[in-house]
Amino acid sequence: MKLGLMLGYSGAELNIPLENVQLAEQLGYDSVWTAEAYGSDAITPLAYIAAHTQRIRLGTAVIQLAGRTPANAAMAFATLDALAGGNRAICGIGVSGPQIVEGWYGQPWGRPYYRIKDYVTIMKKILAREEPVVHDGKEISLPYTDAGALGVGKPLKSILHMNPDIPIWLGTGMESTVKLTAEIADGWLPLGYVPESAHLYQDWIDTGLARAGRTRDQFESQTMTQVHLTDDVQSALDRLKPNIALYVGGMGHKNKNFHKEMMVRRGFAEAADRIQELFLARRKDEAVAAVPDEFVDQGALVGPRARIARRFRDWEDCGVTGLTISGNEEAIRFMAECARLNTEPV
Repeated sequence: MKLGLMLGYSGAELNIPLENVQLAEQLGYDSVWTAEAYGSDAITPLAYIAAHTQRIRLGTAVIQLAGRTPANAAMAFATLDALAGGNRAICGIGVSGPQIVEGWYGQPWGRPYYRIKDYVTIMKKILAREEPVVHDGKEISLPYTDAGALGVGKPLKSILHMNPDIPIWLGTGMESTVKLTAEIADGWLPLGYVPESAHLYQDWIDTGLARAGRTRDQFESQTMTQVHLTDDVQSALDRLKPNIALYVGGMGHKNKNFHKEMMVRRGFAEAADRIQELFLARRKDEAVAAVPDEFVDQGALVGPRARIARRFRDWEDCGVTGLTISGNEEAIRFMAECARLNTEPV
């Protein structure tokens, strides 16, 4: 199984743990991933990392679709990939949620399914550089001809001779968009995917691949987990609960929260409703306490080395091609051992 290292998005200050990234590359990790919310962007840090590494792939998990036009995203990733020496960039895209799309980016939420489809199609046309780009989409079109247009938009072809094979991955979780991901994208960044929920997605992936006439070996998928090496399992689980309560309870509108929907899909509907109710009532400590231990434990690698090694085998067998981990130096080293990187498989 391929391993990735998740850096996430910034807090109040930007901090890129370059030593950990370089260590991961030396140990045989396949990729490093950044993210963005409404602070630092996800692409700029990868350019910095590219200058200080040699081969590790550089991915976003994810850039927010509303933050850039598809042309701008294609330009940014083509530039990043060229700076990195070629065949290293992975463009991971997600739609975010309506609160950020409309409140931060000033864009309409629209119809996410068609917006994703148009976005990826336009990006692939730009990267392929076969002809000036024209696209008549349901959500995005080139040239632009809607309200406010002068009507003089000109189809263009990139000046930069781009790498046409820059992979585009999608962060999706609902049935329609997961099927679309397998149909039009090169990889999948699932939300809240754990071994216990893997069966929920297999038919969706197969359906999408069949639409495109592709097979599983032509499609990558990489889920995420946090790694905490400790003898005190309960304390480690408790440390992860505040972030879960934040996302399930308050990261999105009450009636449109993908993180809550994911928790429901995994079989924790009652807990999800209670967490959101408490969080929105500003009873955050109670919301944290309402997060079930089992839910946390399913999504993390927590405990002594033997416990983590046993659980990692479930991740290896759950149908994804890679696992992105977040953790300290000890965790990075130990996961390389678990995944048998730079060693002969046992």
